Amino acid sequence: MTTATTTAPAAPAPVTSPPAASWAAVSALARFETGRLLTRVPVLVALAVYVAWTVWRTRVSFDGFPALQDADRATQGGPLLVGLAVLLSANQAVLRSRRHDTDRHLSVLVLPRWGRTVAHLLSVGAAALVVAVCVGGQFAWEALKPGAVGHGSPAELLVGPLSVLLLGGFGVLLARLVGAPFAAPLLIVVLLFLATFLTGFSGDGWTRWLMPSVGTYSVVTLPSDLIGRPAAWHALYLGGFALTLMAAAVLLSGGARLRTAQATVAAAVALTLVGVVGQSRDVPEEITEARVRASVTPEKLHTCVERGATTYCAFPEWVPRTDDWAGAVDDVRALAGGDAQDRPLVVRQRVEARYGLDADTILAPLTRPGDVTVGTAWGGNRVPEFTIAVAGVLVTGSEDTVAELCDGRMVTVMWLALAGRPDPVADLRRVRIDDSDTGSAIVVSQTEPLRMTAAHTELLRELLELPREKTAAKVKAAWAELTAPKVTTDRVARVLGLEKPEGEDECL
Repeated sequence: MTTATTTAPAAPAPVTSPPAASWAAVSALARFETGRLLTRVPVLVALAVYVAWTVWRTRVSFDGFPALQDADRATQGGPLLVGLAVLLSANQAVLRSRRHDTDRHLSVLVLPRWGRTVAHLLSVGAAALVVAVCVGGQFAWEALKPGAVGHGSPAELLVGPLSVLLLGGFGVLLARLVGAPFAAPLLIVVLLFLATFLTGFSGDGWTRWLMPSVGTYSVVTLPSDLIGRPAAWHALYLGGFALTLMAAAVLLSGGARLRTAQATVAAAVALTLVGVVGQSRDVPEEITEARVRASVTPEKLHTCVERGATTYCAFPEWVPRTDDWAGAVDDVRALAGGDAQDRPLVVRQRVEARYGLDADTILAPLTRPGDVTVGTAWGGNRVPEFTIAVAGVLVTGSEDTVAELCDGRMVTVMWLALAGRPDPVADLRRVRIDDSDTGSAIVVSQTEPLRMTAAHTELLRELLELPREKTAAKVKAAWAELTAPKVTTDRVARVLGLEKPEGEDECL
């Protein structure tokens, strides 16, 4: 007799490895978290303030004549506000399951914890892309202005979006480190304190480059090849630092066994260190030498073009602006008499670049007859300052003579410079240090400041109130006497048919 034996099937071995993440699930969750993140109140408010401030400022920025090597740095401040809002909102999004006590439900999903972290990080990346679009729009607006010159730096433009990526990644990492909801607001306070501390005490040291944005206050506009900022190294540092934080968040979320995450952390740390070393170096020697050449012998770098009797010599990036300079010169020449209307002039662009972007030095007057200085900035107050320089050379012959002017010729110089302007009295106030239109004052020019007595100001105001054509005819008829050395203010008043001024006639 045969007995059949039935063997029960063996139970499946328990699965000990964590479930693999479905990238389709990660992508779906990332789209959901992106929508939630971008519609959070802090992010919406920050974006609205950032966009409104950018639009309001860009309308009138740089007086309509931007140098793009300055305009690129102007895009870096606003994104920091958005970055702080993204930090807070991303942190709260990661902690959402803890607040609602749904962690135990999420643990049974196919998507592991590190996959959910990746989805949150992708939503932060989407916020950085939104800021990148805003930065690109702001810079494009500046570049499309008719008076734009120069070249922007892609690395400088990357700082804003990378700052958002860095701060957002910090928020996700903080949520994986500390489950308390108050940690993110406290971190924001600490970051603001550090920003103030480093800005106030680091000066020009390398530590200031550890901050996301290093806004150098530009007193002078330099040619783009003389900027000397380690923008590319700083962008590498920000990108590496952001990637380090994001990869660390994945590791802390259960992805420590993932070789991709481990390799990413190692590569990101290496990139960050390389960026830190690169951005901590001094200005390269070749840039320092180029700054000296541009400051001491700019004529060797100039491109010269002729417009009538005037030759305009400018750095190559500023050649398109010679038409604007020519318009200002022609306005002054049209009011002058004698040979001043067709006397040869050379407008030379000059810049003091040896001390970098924060230099605050006065250019020495040119000594060659007929040479006129023009700077690298234009628009606003720079236009009447330039017309004063042109008028001074037409009246006295050279810039170094204008710097010592303290007689009645000052009235002729100022009238020639301002009478052709749309609002002469307003321009008079703009070029005077105390913003006055009465009494004595120091007048800002392209080089050394000039001096106006109370009598000069009084007589000039009277001339500006008269019809321009009528005054121009008198000036041209008496040009030789009005431009004679040491002519008195009283004599100028009599020649122009005005009463003797009552104000003091002694220079400061």
